[in-house]
Amino acid sequence: MEQRNKKGRTVLITRFSAVGDIAMTIPLLYSLSESYPEHRFVLVSRERFGQFFINKPANLDFVGVDLNAYKGLFGLISLYKELDRKIKPDCFADLHGVLRTKVLRTLFGLFSGTKCEHIDKGRKEKKALTRKENKCRQQLTSTFQRYREVFTRLGLPFEPRFTSLFKDGKGDISEFSTFLPQKGNDKWVGIAPFARHQGKIYPIEKMEKVVEALSAEKDVKVICFGNGPQEEAVVNAWCAKHPGVISFIGRTNFNGELRLISHLDAMVCMDSANMHMASLTGTPAISIWGATSPLAGFLGWNQKSEDCIELPLDCRPCSIFGNKPCLHGDYRCMEIAPENVAKRILQRIR
Repeated sequence: MEQRNKKGRTVLITRFSAVGDIAMTIPLLYSLSESYPEHRFVLVSRERFGQFFINKPANLDFVGVDLNAYKGLFGLISLYKELDRKIKPDCFADLHGVLRTKVLRTLFGLFSGTKCEHIDKGRKEKKALTRKENKCRQQLTSTFQRYREVFTRLGLPFEPRFTSLFKDGKGDISEFSTFLPQKGNDKWVGIAPFARHQGKIYPIEKMEKVVEALSAEKDVKVICFGNGPQEEAVVNAWCAKHPGVISFIGRTNFNGELRLISHLDAMVCMDSANMHMASLTGTPAISIWGATSPLAGFLGWNQKSEDCIELPLDCRPCSIFGNKPCLHGDYRCMEIAPENVAKRILQRIR
């Protein structure tokens, strides 16, 4: 790790968060690495995200860092020195574009002579898309394309060819056989009903009706995903009331979830990390959109717009991330009939 790559360039890449954004880097990084086997690519991120990089190309490395150990300017200077010493990059691709990565790329550019490029987040057009009045409703550049453009500016153009972390196969789920039935001809539907912000969450009472409708189908198994005790309590209540519903919360880590998702016939989710995790396994994601919109460029890799469920309201989208309070106070963008959601799901899996 101390020696520079003699056969080609070493490209340092940063993206520190969040779960969905890390997942969105993978189709591009795998395609990029396979397109340039003579180069070395190193993604630096939080250590726990290393679980996503299943079957990665040999010339793509993941370096996990504890960002709490590098706080403030002096901490970032220390991180810069460590990365420069260990990785010795020729190029720096900043896929995050936050203060922390801006400082790092400035240090690499000034003191190491590293060629640096960073993501253009398109803030102006996103603001026009979500403003209260006179919204400019048009499809914005996808985040995948924005990532790709960073590497093009570094002289590394490529064509994305990613399909799944598991290629044409499925992940190994034998360790879950104690609570998962063997999959035969039945359909497995994942339900990921939670998201970080309220503007992205389909009301839990409505989602339970969707779960009830799906579990009533003899050939459908419903597997619920989530994180933390509050979400687990909601799902456990569903499992107690509706036969055929299985909780996968607290069973494993990101790696295990990806392996199971690869066996699903569909993942029902919000505009959330689970949509992007399904995308990494080639699993169709039936996504429900409220305050946010696919127009902002965050639809999952190879997902279809016809699998997006949303209402044509004048007030939406009102937010890029779903973190703004509802203008009307009632989140009317999520007044989608559960029977319509269930119908769309059953049509998709049959």
